[in-house]
Amino acid sequence: MSADFPVKVLLVDDQPIVGETVRRMLADEPNLQFRFCPDPSDALDTAAEFAPTVILQDLVMPDIDGLQLVKFFRAHPATREIPLVVLSSKEEPATKAKAFALGANDYMVKLPDKLEVIARVRYHSRGYIALLERNEAYKALAEKQRELAAEVNRAAKYVRSLLPKPLADGPVKIDWKFVPSTQLAGDMFGYHWIDPDHLAIYLLDVSGHGVGSALLAVSAANVIANQGLPGVDVREPGPVLTKLNDMFQMERQDEKYFTIWYGVFRPKDRQLAWSNAGHPPALLHSAAGCVEMEADGLAVGMVPGMTYDTRTLSVPEEATLLVFSDGVFEIEKADSSMWTYSDFAEYIKPEIARGGDLSDRLHKYVRDLGNSEVLPDDFSIVRAAL
Repeated sequence: MSADFPVKVLLVDDQPIVGETVRRMLADEPNLQFRFCPDPSDALDTAAEFAPTVILQDLVMPDIDGLQLVKFFRAHPATREIPLVVLSSKEEPATKAKAFALGANDYMVKLPDKLEVIARVRYHSRGYIALLERNEAYKALAEKQRELAAEVNRAAKYVRSLLPKPLADGPVKIDWKFVPSTQLAGDMFGYHWIDPDHLAIYLLDVSGHGVGSALLAVSAANVIANQGLPGVDVREPGPVLTKLNDMFQMERQDEKYFTIWYGVFRPKDRQLAWSNAGHPPALLHSAAGCVEMEADGLAVGMVPGMTYDTRTLSVPEEATLLVFSDGVFEIEKADSSMWTYSDFAEYIKPEIARGGDLSDRLHKYVRDLGNSEVLPDDFSIVRAAL
């Protein structure tokens, strides 16, 4: 029996001799407390104060019906779960049936042998103490879950605080929409001026969800944002991804890897260089058409020694660049078929030309397409007016 929950026996009986007899039966029992209540009108208050692990209660007492008291015990919040053993002077099947129907757990003809009393007291107490211990464990677990939820919420706010503010001034205008599928997402994106002539734009997507994915996403994004890539010209996308692959091998990252699109735009001569590690091709839309900016590299972390190339193109005037995660298009439709990248590209090209709240329109469209308010993956899209 748990030391945290000692056996506590409450006897409710109007006869002092019965109280003394039971007291002596239990006197030598270790880790056991005994309380005698001779006045049945005090039984509920005594039980609430004493918190017994088993109640022994006489059925024949003055001023109160013993069966009625059983009913009161079962109705009171403090005693409704406590095992209740009713005592009677004789075997009466009808009385037994009524007692059990009202919630009694056991029935003894008083007073049985000491060994039987002790055995029944310990048996019923053991079951009740197990219930108390389970309730304590559930309570502790619930508290831990509340603490964890609070920590995850704080972490999610921190991750979101790292996302860049929209660019409203200067030669490039950028806005974005980010809707994580869980509190902690595996997507991360950013943009910053490397120098006055070069703007870096990137979006990465870590495998999985939750704390581990979010930590890796934040770590990789911090390396990029702080240009923490020794020996690498961060204006060259291919070497950037090559270095990231060396730094973030999945065997050192709990078997997690990430896809990433990384581009560098030079407004002066309107050149855009990019590299892609397993990420969905970005889209460059202009009056001349829409270009899917593909590359052949595998996700970062999957293959040691991987080398990524840099591709370039000239950006027409008034062009729009869209960089996004696969969560914006990998949608299971109502007929169980998948909305693919090709479907997405066909839908989004005329939407880019419309301008306005493109990201909001897309988000609503894919939620309606999947018939769900919550998407299965993180929804991240960055729009840059170049």
